[in-house]
Amino acid sequence: MNPTSTFETWATIVTVAATAIAGDVLTAGAMRSIGDLDIIREKSGLGGAIKAVVSSPMFIAGVVCMALSFFSLLFTLSKVDVSLAAPASASLTFIGNAVAAKLFLNENVDRRRWLAALFVCAGVALLAH
Repeated sequence: MNPTSTFETWATIVTVAATAIAGDVLTAGAMRSIGDLDIIREKSGLGGAIKAVVSSPMFIAGVVCMALSFFSLLFTLSKVDVSLAAPASASLTFIGNAVAAKLFLNENVDRRRWLAALFVCAGVALLAH
């Protein structure tokens, strides 16, 4: 494996995390706007529930972001040691999801979750050195 610069290492890891966060938030937002799939299925059948999901532009955007995250992870793993890339991208995704859930989905992220995110940040900092 060719040695990678610190910038390239973290740029690829942040790309994985950012696309994963976007995918998670867009998918969650889409599912909230679609509503309870059990109710849709009762009224319109399984086909109606599937149509409600796959016809949502927000859901499609979320799936595209998740696919981009997957391919970004493949690229990252071709350049960066998995012992850094996997935990760092997962940790940054955890932290980013907490922030995005609060900002975009108006979720109640309690003090315990923020404290957990702080510990995750400390863990990533330890991994990086």
